[in-house]
Amino acid sequence: MLIFAIDLGQDKSVYCKFDAMNGQHAFGRFATTSATLSKLLTKIQPDRVVVEACPLAALAYDTATELGLHVQIADATQDAWQWKNTKRKTDRDDALKLARLSALDQLNLVHLPTPAMRQWRQLLKARAATVAELTRSKVRIRALLRPLEIRLPRGKLGWTERALADVRQHARPLSECRPEELWRGTLQMELERIVLLSQQIARYNDKLEAWAAKDQRVQQVATMPGVGVITAATIVAVVDDPRRFRSRRQVASYAGLTPRLYQSSVPSRPGGRISKRGSALLRHALNQAAWMAVRYNAELREFYLRLSDENRRGKRTRAIVAVMHKLLVIAWALLRDEQPYRPSPPPSAASGSATTCSAATASTVAA
Repeated sequence: MLIFAIDLGQDKSVYCKFDAMNGQHAFGRFATTSATLSKLLTKIQPDRVVVEACPLAALAYDTATELGLHVQIADATQDAWQWKNTKRKTDRDDALKLARLSALDQLNLVHLPTPAMRQWRQLLKARAATVAELTRSKVRIRALLRPLEIRLPRGKLGWTERALADVRQHARPLSECRPEELWRGTLQMELERIVLLSQQIARYNDKLEAWAAKDQRVQQVATMPGVGVITAATIVAVVDDPRRFRSRRQVASYAGLTPRLYQSSVPSRPGGRISKRGSALLRHALNQAAWMAVRYNAELREFYLRLSDENRRGKRTRAIVAVMHKLLVIAWALLRDEQPYRPSPPPSAASGSATTCSAATASTVAA
């Protein structure tokens, strides 16, 4: 088997041709473009192409698959990929190690979504970044006005049209501000930024809602109380193919919602905090959905109250993480089974002593 391993670079990349039968290998370099890589792969005709997971991995994956080649995307965070106690680390070393681990089937492979799904992920990330910038701008306005004893109402009430109209009375164009009132010009610019960012978020939402209206998977996830269209779209975009996960623990681990594993003791033991090694975009969406579900989903509210303690902040935090975990697992089951959410009936309506779970929850537990 001829393995073609690539260490991708922004401008130049290094490749290693590796013969899995005898271990012979050769190196080369090429410009990191799809046209150059396509010519190289057409000439060499490898049996397998191996690439480390990185922002440019999609370029190599799309180019190789168009030629009908088998492609592996490797996770470089696994233990076998760590360069501990290694004095030399070069691009050639990386490419050769990729090829050797691939030949031994010791790579932890990464799923790469379709080009269309990648675009939806990018759109969701851009929206999340815009929302974060809007929040920072609001925080700066509150910090700017607090020393002047100009206070805005708490929470969302501080950003209604009426509240903003009161704030605009203090703003002035920066070019018209005297040295002692430059804060008015800063306030004017922050208010303009809020308007611009809000308009951008509205356009993002319009596009995502149009997608949700045509995508049955997003509609299935959105049937869960407390889960809105944006959160449902985020879950669908990140989970992508639900059947690539064999169990609920795998899907939770993919999102970074499983406990950290401490190896200092034998046997190893899980820690109290979650690993956070998965998609931060998905965890943020699940966190917001969890707080909404606690309010509007009776089943999850009861689950949260059973785990939380109002007098202890740590327990409330762990309880909401547990709700995030449960939300994701149920959403994964809905996507896997291709059915909408059905809540569990109340205990009084259940036959016998056991409470009947929703179809999604029951199938998830069985998995």
